[in-house]
Amino acid sequence: MFNRPKKHTISPYDKTGKVPVIRSSICTREQVAGFKDPSSGKFDELMLIRNSNDLMKFLSLYQVNESDIQREW
Repeated sequence: MFNRPKKHTISPYDKTGKVPVIRSSICTREQVAGFKDPSSGKFDELMLIRNSNDLMKFLSLYQVNESDIQREW
């Protein structure tokens, strides 16, 4: 009853006209995945990437190919 794992539900995200991006910090090596609007430059953070499993989860949840992801520092 109390120790049930929570089900993570992903709200539908409108990614039309946006580019998948992983932002990486050079100092802390923290990585955040999300989508960036190329015209305005606005970045929407969606998921913290700690390891390769998190990256694979991001790719499968948002139907993104790994080759389409851009990296920013």
